[in-house]
Amino acid sequence: MKGTAPAPPGPEGPPPRVRRKAARWAAGLLLVLVSAPLLCRACDVDGVTPMPQLLAFLPWLIAPAGAALVLAAGTRWVAGCAWGLAAVLGVLFFLSPYEAGGATSAGPEVARLRILTANLEFGGATPGLLKVLRRERPDLVSVQECSPEECAPALDDPQVRAAYPYRVVVGGGKAQGSALLSRFPLEPDGSVRGTLAMPRALVRVAGTRLLFQVVHPMPPVAGGVELWRTELGRIRAMSAARGEAPTVIAGDFNASQDHAAFRALLDTGVHDSAAALGHSRTPTWPSLTAPPLGAQIDHVLLTPSLEPRHARFLDLAGTDHRGLVVDAVLHG
Repeated sequence: MKGTAPAPPGPEGPPPRVRRKAARWAAGLLLVLVSAPLLCRACDVDGVTPMPQLLAFLPWLIAPAGAALVLAAGTRWVAGCAWGLAAVLGVLFFLSPYEAGGATSAGPEVARLRILTANLEFGGATPGLLKVLRRERPDLVSVQECSPEECAPALDDPQVRAAYPYRVVVGGGKAQGSALLSRFPLEPDGSVRGTLAMPRALVRVAGTRLLFQVVHPMPPVAGGVELWRTELGRIRAMSAARGEAPTVIAGDFNASQDHAAFRALLDTGVHDSAAALGHSRTPTWPSLTAPPLGAQIDHVLLTPSLEPRHARFLDLAGTDHRGLVVDAVLHG
């Protein structure tokens, strides 16, 4: 009786030393990816591409940092373990909200305001905006990417004009256009110079003159970081020169609290409403993955005489941004 022939040997994998070396290289590359933006964050700079882009998603760097730590531990790479642990702790440290602005005024209540900001993505979310206006009935509205084809004519509808008789609508292109709507009388007060329209108005609310600024700087795309930094700097200069008037600065900032240029704006004494109400990490962009994943780049900033009471994020069909509604109290 013949015995069964032995099976041919299978292909051998790489030796353990090679696998260990590859794992350490992978851990090192992940740690470089995480450490560079963390270093920028710690040094209070935005750096150059791809640092501003990575800083926008700083909370999610915990995933590559954790993976690198696991790889380093699995290969008994002591230096890599220490580096990975430092990276994980660094991300966790910067997750806390950035504190800025002065103490909220404790003066008498003058008025209650509902403020809405919405980026319509080339006007595509105009129908959704009209529904939100009817449902939420905000008092002040900041609209970005108000296209001349869809958005501007819709805002000129008699029903919308009856609800918002006071407005500033500017800009010519699909992305350049912006609108400022108000239930209260206003007078145009110039604008912040930028590639995209950023109008401003003085609004009369219960005998108080309130400054309302629409914001939409260019995004920090590759090759455009310096322009983004410059336009955010102009918004900061406007905020620093605002005087004593209660001020609302609302729109798509194309920046999160992890960007030094945005923190410099907060340091002029304005509060980020969402952060003040415990929503500093709720993403507003891109809407395809938000709220589970994304970055908060749409904000409503208030001076201390305006106290945020409630903030809600809205999903709008036709845009890659989520809207933000803030209820605030104006103190005397």
